[in-house]
Amino acid sequence: MIVSLLLSATIPGAAQARFSLPGIETSQSLGRQFQSSNASSSAMSQLSKMPSNFGNSQLSASPAPGGLNFQMPNAPGVPGQSLPWPIIVTLTGLTLIPSILLCMTPFARLLIVFHFLRQALGLQTTPSNQTLIGLSLIMTFFVMQPIAAKIYSDAFVPMESGQISVLDALSRAEEPMRGFMAHYVREKDVALFIDLAKEPRPASVNDLSMRVLLPAYILSELKAGFQIGTVLFLPFLIVDMVVASITTSVGMLQLPPVVISTPLKLLLFLMVDGWHLLVSSLMRSFN
Repeated sequence: MIVSLLLSATIPGAAQARFSLPGIETSQSLGRQFQSSNASSSAMSQLSKMPSNFGNSQLSASPAPGGLNFQMPNAPGVPGQSLPWPIIVTLTGLTLIPSILLCMTPFARLLIVFHFLRQALGLQTTPSNQTLIGLSLIMTFFVMQPIAAKIYSDAFVPMESGQISVLDALSRAEEPMRGFMAHYVREKDVALFIDLAKEPRPASVNDLSMRVLLPAYILSELKAGFQIGTVLFLPFLIVDMVVASITTSVGMLQLPPVVISTPLKLLLFLMVDGWHLLVSSLMRSFN
């Protein structure tokens, strides 16, 4: 201490310098060593108080307040599975419901007939596919409106008021659809799927299962659509043949017959009011 005081008095700036003489330590270095020893002893005491199985314990991080938690619940009975199978099956079924409902309605027949009409007229993209699909949907809604009203009054309203369960509502909604499909299904198609399903022959149409009735109805609608489309195709085919024979006989080999036949077919279709005639015939077929 005496040596340091003398040096600080004689040497400028020695008060801020650090000197380490053998066997002599300043008060500042002693204070720092004392503080570091206290910190080390307190840290060791805290570590000694921690449980021995701290390394094997599982750390769980909770989301911050206001944050989003993206953890999915595990499937019941299947540890480690993030998404339950019932949810996947339900979402897949919901995507298939529109296609199944369209197959239970006259949508397929109407769309096939309209596509045949476009091909018979020689028009590749007019009307467009979206227009034909929209027209088929509107006409399908028109045909199915009485059945939809019956399903709403007999099944949906009682289920909404709590009078019946969901399964009972589905059973009630099935009856009008079954009656509609059974009215237009062919007996030959029904017999085919009864034999394929190896089911006993029912006493009446009302005893048919949906497993047999639904594919038989789709097959019957496809056949009906192709029949109507073929009959619709014949008049325009005659026009094509007449135009082709005339152009060949007069020596107009460089002129494609479709250039002349397409305007003639459009003129014939408009003269007989083809859209009105076609739509009225289709609607009466579902009377």
